[in-house]
Amino acid sequence: MCRLTLILKNQESAMTRPHAQPRDVFHENGEVIIDGPDGEIIAMTPEAALRTAGRLDEAALDELIARAQRSAASN
Repeated sequence: MCRLTLILKNQESAMTRPHAQPRDVFHENGEVIIDGPDGEIIAMTPEAALRTAGRLDEAALDELIARAQRSAASN
């Protein structure tokens, strides 16, 4: 079973603005920890972290392709 724990100091601001800096990631006590901006901490099982990494990769590639298509269409 995949477990995800998310702790946010200010959930609204974290959800409305994109972050341009990559996050620090490490493992501890059987969990993968993502050290986010503004004190955000995400703890995941290794299985959840791998699935999330794949989803991040796919979404990032889709957006980069869409960005390139928008740029080509505007030129």
